[in-house]
Amino acid sequence: MRTAAARIGVLAGVTALAACAPGPTPESASGRPGTPARPTPAASTSPPPPACSPEGIRITELGVSAAMGLRAMGLELVNCGDRPYVLRGYPVPSLRDTDRDPLAVQVIPGARPITSGFDQPPTRIVLRPGERASAALLWRNLVTDATVVASNGAYLDVAPLPGRPAHPVELDGPIDLGNTGRLGVSAWKRYNGATSTQPPAPSGPPSTAPTPDSRL
Repeated sequence: MRTAAARIGVLAGVTALAACAPGPTPESASGRPGTPARPTPAASTSPPPPACSPEGIRITELGVSAAMGLRAMGLELVNCGDRPYVLRGYPVPSLRDTDRDPLAVQVIPGARPITSGFDQPPTRIVLRPGERASAALLWRNLVTDATVVASNGAYLDVAPLPGRPAHPVELDGPIDLGNTGRLGVSAWKRYNGATSTQPPAPSGPPSTAPTPDSRL
């Protein structure tokens, strides 16, 4: 499983001097040393950033932190538009499998049945152009029933709030729910670059009590 970046944390080496030693100089047709050809810059392999949505936002993954079966994925929402963007509440994630078929997932605002420490109530946030907010998705990779097929979310879509359009979020790896079928979410808050999505140490076994939250 990948380790966290940004709110979860960010993943240089020392180059040997011998590697910098010049190689043989090519010769011209006359037999005299010629001018070495300039190296061609390597093409960038970094993917372009996601486009700004029609409503003026962009949602990206910040990485995943794993501890004792508990996973926490950071989300970042950027106001890439030209006007203020208001948030108050929880992101709304949905998952699809490798065939892009929807997965039945119980989304739990606050994540209390999964772990503690992410149940702060939402507050109203007004993001000016260029400002950011953060939230976290939380789950446990547990297989407690051999008769239930484990779920792996290969594709993630996130709506910033209920009733707003969902946006595809590129993943570095699957969201491995095991057969728990539960995904917790923390409330949006203003992002200051801190590792606020680092999961706390589990306080005990995950709760198996049913919750009233709807299923996607």
